[in-house]
Amino acid sequence: MLSNIEITNAAKDYVKKLSHSWEVDLTIAEQHSIQKEYGIIFYFNSKRFVKDKIEGAKLIGCSPFLVESKTGKIVVFGTNRSIDYYIQEYEAGRWPDIQSLSDLE
Repeated sequence: MLSNIEITNAAKDYVKKLSHSWEVDLTIAEQHSIQKEYGIIFYFNSKRFVKDKIEGAKLIGCSPFLVESKTGKIVVFGTNRSIDYYIQEYEAGRWPDIQSLSDLE
């Protein structure tokens, strides 16, 4: 079982890899994280939007994601529906979009 610090570090590593891939400075919006018994759900966006509050720097397509506390796996949700929908689908075992950090390399 990963600690919250290990989960957060995995999330930061994931966003760092996305940042490199997308060629945009991204960061986690920690104030919007959702703690669950099976992990933590994170939101992210451009650093200019999250930290500097520059509305014009907001990016679309930044899917919230879960870091599972048992495995450290990243489960990427969508942006098409509410987070409640994705949480319900995951908890029911119907959300299969599991990827590891190696998938981004």
